[in-house]
Amino acid sequence: MTDCRLNLRPLGTPRGVSSVAGPHGVGASPGDKKSKNKSARGKKKSVFETYMSKEDVSEGLKRGTLIQGVLRINPKKFHEAFIPSPDGDRDIFIDGVVARNRALNGDLVVVKLLPEEQWKVIKPESSDKETEGAYELDLPEELCGSHLPQQSMKGYNDSPDVIIEAQFDDSDSEDGHSSTQNVLVDGVKKLSVCVHDKGKEDADALVTKEESTSTSQDTRASPEKSLQRSAKVVYISEKKHSRAATGFLKLLADKNSELFRKYALFSPSDHRVPRIYVPLKDCPQDFVTRPKDYANTLFICRIVDWKEDSNFALGQLAKSLGQAGEIEPETEGILTEYGVDFSDFSSEVLDCLPQGLPWTIPPEEFSKRRDLRKDCIFTIDPSTARDLDDALSCKPLADGNFEVGVHIADVSYFVPEGSPLDKVAAERATSVYLVQKVVPMLPRLLCEELCSLHPMSDKLTFSVIWTLTPEGKILGEWFGRTIIRSCTKLSYEHAQSMIESPTEKIPEEELPPISPEHTSEEVHRAVLNLHKIAKELRKQRFVDGALRLDQLKLAFTLDHETGLPQGCHIYEYRDSNNLDALLKGSCSPAAERTRVSLERLVEEFMLLANMAVAHKTHRTFPERALLRRHPPPQTKMLNDLMEFCDQMGLPMDFSSAGALNKSLTETFGDDKYSLARKEVLTNMCSRPMQMALYFCSGVLQDQAQFRHYALNVPLYTHFTSPIRRFADVLVHRLLATALGYRELPDMEPDTLQKQADHCNDRRMASKRVQELSTGLFFAILVKESGPLESEAMVLGVLNQAFDVLVLRYGVQKRIYCNALPLRSHHFQRVGKKPELTLVWEPEDMEQEPVRQVVTIFSLVEVVLQAETTALKYSAILKRPGTEGLLGLQHHEERADSGQLD
Repeated sequence: MTDCRLNLRPLGTPRGVSSVAGPHGVGASPGDKKSKNKSARGKKKSVFETYMSKEDVSEGLKRGTLIQGVLRINPKKFHEAFIPSPDGDRDIFIDGVVARNRALNGDLVVVKLLPEEQWKVIKPESSDKETEGAYELDLPEELCGSHLPQQSMKGYNDSPDVIIEAQFDDSDSEDGHSSTQNVLVDGVKKLSVCVHDKGKEDADALVTKEESTSTSQDTRASPEKSLQRSAKVVYISEKKHSRAATGFLKLLADKNSELFRKYALFSPSDHRVPRIYVPLKDCPQDFVTRPKDYANTLFICRIVDWKEDSNFALGQLAKSLGQAGEIEPETEGILTEYGVDFSDFSSEVLDCLPQGLPWTIPPEEFSKRRDLRKDCIFTIDPSTARDLDDALSCKPLADGNFEVGVHIADVSYFVPEGSPLDKVAAERATSVYLVQKVVPMLPRLLCEELCSLHPMSDKLTFSVIWTLTPEGKILGEWFGRTIIRSCTKLSYEHAQSMIESPTEKIPEEELPPISPEHTSEEVHRAVLNLHKIAKELRKQRFVDGALRLDQLKLAFTLDHETGLPQGCHIYEYRDSNNLDALLKGSCSPAAERTRVSLERLVEEFMLLANMAVAHKTHRTFPERALLRRHPPPQTKMLNDLMEFCDQMGLPMDFSSAGALNKSLTETFGDDKYSLARKEVLTNMCSRPMQMALYFCSGVLQDQAQFRHYALNVPLYTHFTSPIRRFADVLVHRLLATALGYRELPDMEPDTLQKQADHCNDRRMASKRVQELSTGLFFAILVKESGPLESEAMVLGVLNQAFDVLVLRYGVQKRIYCNALPLRSHHFQRVGKKPELTLVWEPEDMEQEPVRQVVTIFSLVEVVLQAETTALKYSAILKRPGTEGLLGLQHHEERADSGQLD
């Protein structure tokens, strides 16, 4: 739509603001003649409220009359926004752009509750169950799968926060892109449309093609309504959104207006960002005369101002990215929107690194470190890994115990505190892993050469060494700076073959080069011993109450020449039962055997090291330790999930992390249906989970809040990946101080907390970028290789649509009834369970209509197919009993929330 003057609600006009504000465009716009006339008569009427003063906000927060939280805007209905309730109850609702008061998604805002008569009414019979908004899946990496076989650089061993195969949770967002962000709803209310129902069946009339598809349920039999606290934004504490957006340029509608001669309209791809006026001088020279030439050109725009009296923001066009739908322009747009610094490192930064190559360890370091170069130490990584930041060792002792070591690259040695290199690493805070490449936190010379623990090369490391019993019980531990010389670089395949052949000698030609000081048998024995201890450590962790939520993740194979995705598969990180293989009917008995994978072998020792360092640094510096906590699940969403499971007859125990893990492990069988149902329930269980957060121990008074819910441990930190996480660099410095290697870093608890907050923000941005990168590649795959067929399981039923988890690809999609060739559809509740009956139009007039009942946990066949819109695809339901693909039209509809697909 190019007319920005008429019918403006779908274009983002704030609720409560007239869509016909004047002859020259919307609201009070720059150059608007009417606005000038208004100002001559008096001050223009404001669209937005003036922000409260900082002093009044501080006082209001102290008194409890104001509430602070991170704003989350629903991409499916961008007029809806939410902040979490401090008491863990239902989110606080913010209705409309005006109430949002120019705050953007992710901003830290302060809100004031509205009078109760203005709170949102939640009708149990309504199909709109999106009462808990904008929750992306913020699973801490310790809670879900951790190893990723990356195409470019190494993934990680201790945690999956670098997610190339990130869980792909598509929300069918209406912003013109197939977003990978969550279906932004109350993760459970949507699943059970009738949580508050008293057992009455709905009095829905049959909905036919001839009737309005917006027919709602009969409210005469409505149970009691409930209210959701609603608020308005009165202050932005921190603008965490980058204020950058990708999108398209359009001419303004009124060619005769003064505004037309000065400004163009920038339409962001993300409808949560406002439309933006950009000066024509920023636009391509021939844009005004040849606008159609730029219809598919992706631009980046930055918001520079958004005044109280203007519906639209003012911005500057930053650059033209290229053609929409192409990998690199889209990727650059994603990185820019989320504030990822992907520029080359400056010469000032690179000058901080050793200049003479090859670099050798200075002689004085040998007197300061424990020399472990003669020990049998090795790395276990994906075969393509280049940044090897951790190594393992396992030495048998005469008493039957073992000396086990975790050796981490000593990155802090090469990153002097306060140096330009330190500053840029602190600002980036994390490496960002895309499908096709990595945006590194540190220069590649450091990541891949100076610090990478290549075999048969002397390297500086920081080590944690334990004396362990064969059952994994810790008898003693040692921390210190070391020098190692890795004897070999094992791939996962190499180590796996050793584990699967415990008594057989692996032929030399099947192994990587091993240094002459050690034999393949010595390495083989060490791997077997590590494997046995890891199994014991893992078993004990779950006995002690740990939780793991393994989710479906996508991995891609890319064309070496074009970089386009050739295919994808579910990368699974589980002990047994390959679901995808079961779906394809090709699961071998070997795949069904329970085993601890190599990824988990490494993970167990990384977790052990992280916990050990957390305790060591906190003991030494109880006020200055940088730790990582994981709060328990959100109360309201967890209670809703408990009620849902009760309705569905699922014997789930949510009393603790360990109880939940046991329920997920023991409730389901090994058949295809049970495994699919477990995937859906795991997905549901992930929704109430909160983010894990870095924090300074001196800032939180209640030590009970230090706990890590998923690991069920009192103290935890990140120590094992300093090449890709700045938090680990800070922890290395703190540990070095605790061991007497250096003076205490000049950082007060409040300063350290600010750095922790920044690390949290950048990790969240990195996670979103990874998910969007996965979404981009999957959308291109559907476009290039689709349509794609798969079995799917229903995870939510509404009265006009239902949501499915597409099992072969781990994708969530919403399927709309009026996108299907149905004669009618009917929603009802059977007991407390929502049920949708579909009556298909017969393909042959002589045939009877086919009835299909859709309820939660139904297995259905779906087809994913590309649309004409760039990088947009939809899911359609296959007609029961059909073999081929359905040629169905796609459901296109404009609502006040944007475009539904």
